[in-house]
Amino acid sequence: MSEQLHVTPLHALHIEMGGKMVPFAGYDMPVQYALGVKKEHLHCRQSAGLFDVSHMGQLRLKGENAAQALEALVPVDILDLPNGKQRYAFFTNEQGGISDDLMVTNFGDHLFVVVNAACKAQDIAHLTANLPADIELELIEDRALLAIQGPKAVSVLAALNPSVNNMVFMDAEKMQLVGVECYVSRSGYTGEDGFEISVPAAQAEQLARELLSADEVEWIGLGARDSLRLECGLCLYGHDLDETTTPVEASLLWGISKARRADGVRAGGFPGSNLILEQIATKNISRKRVGLIGKTKAPVRQGVKLFDANDNEVGIVTSGTFGPSIGIPVAMAYVTTVNAVIGTEIFAEVRGKKLAMTVEKMPFVAQSYYRG
Repeated sequence: MSEQLHVTPLHALHIEMGGKMVPFAGYDMPVQYALGVKKEHLHCRQSAGLFDVSHMGQLRLKGENAAQALEALVPVDILDLPNGKQRYAFFTNEQGGISDDLMVTNFGDHLFVVVNAACKAQDIAHLTANLPADIELELIEDRALLAIQGPKAVSVLAALNPSVNNMVFMDAEKMQLVGVECYVSRSGYTGEDGFEISVPAAQAEQLARELLSADEVEWIGLGARDSLRLECGLCLYGHDLDETTTPVEASLLWGISKARRADGVRAGGFPGSNLILEQIATKNISRKRVGLIGKTKAPVRQGVKLFDANDNEVGIVTSGTFGPSIGIPVAMAYVTTVNAVIGTEIFAEVRGKKLAMTVEKMPFVAQSYYRG
């Protein structure tokens, strides 16, 4: 029942704007608005879309050794993360699996960490259990989180504060918007240029209305958020990543910092590092995350089994949809390494039929991050 679900500070505004609400990660969230998923998706690619992502967990880590303490839990260089910069990271477990992925920002006096909504409680428990006593962990409960994404996002946000024009991808700054201090990063989950904005909950609706007053901006729901990230090859935790999947299997080698690799200045030292570094060295894995493009118009959804030309089962789809930007079905899947080669033909079993798909390089739609 919806009364048992959490709501974001923007819940009443979603209802007012005609949002179709669904349960998601314990929250009552808008899956789409009047435009519908396909038009919302295309609007974000062409103009600017506004997303409520306040269900995500916002955390602060404070203490002189906060970077060192967090670095011990992720295969990522946190110690050398510059002030005003953000980095993608993931928690690993002792088996080398991924227990969540997250964004880490260095704001100088603290680390600002954003974790997935469904993993919030377990991440806080994990940090509480593993951080030294001199590190303060705070769950931020009085801020909302908005994302404005798309080629026109920068001009819309610059009307509220022109300093965003000087930011590049993965920059983060504290700045005034609608008269309050917001944490703004030039990043997002659509593959487009854009910004994520942590805003005090009391001013969240005012900021949202201000952004929506621009002709270029439309509300975008969870449905289009999913198709946008999938076209751009971005993983969704709990679907494309989980506790049984290593970063090497997940094709996330780019997310393992040079400093933490076997020949790095601070090699290993994170949970599961021996197994993960061995997989990097030997390339000895049995399965790999790949992109698939359909040869028919039928979308192939999560959980669909995959077969080779000889009818041997070779993998499973973890995310799949029809890609509105390119007009063909796209999917992510884990397949046996022998079938993970670009150009390999694979067959998806949908309602008793075997549909041909091809292993393709991701992203399916080029990412448009602004790097200056």
